[in-house]
Amino acid sequence: MKISKFVVAAVLVVAGVGLSGCSTSSDEPGDVIAPITMDAGDLQGKTVDLVVGQVLNINTGDLAVDSYTGEVADEEVAEFVAGYEQDGTTFNPGVSALATGESSVTLTNDDGGIQPLEFTVVVSPRS
Repeated sequence: MKISKFVVAAVLVVAGVGLSGCSTSSDEPGDVIAPITMDAGDLQGKTVDLVVGQVLNINTGDLAVDSYTGEVADEEVAEFVAGYEQDGTTFNPGVSALATGESSVTLTNDDGGIQPLEFTVVVSPRS
């Protein structure tokens, strides 16, 4: 089973906040924003809307998570996070939203035979 490190982190933080009995607004720095999960094959030509601090979790299907590399045109807006396996757990690749703006993203696969995936991320400020 593939698990995104971002999903795991989000679940742990949300559980911790829920157990502490306190609530916070979404403007506080420690708040976790749920990731968006999409299949790699569904990204071609799409626009993905994120907010600052949110992550696009990319499901690679039958392809190895570490076979994808990514290039973000504007690295101030977003960054590619490579997938990997560690201690029997699989972490999907993703794109992390850093600042308000828009950037194109290109994913390529080292396994070959797969055309590059090109899509756009639009990052909005937290509300």
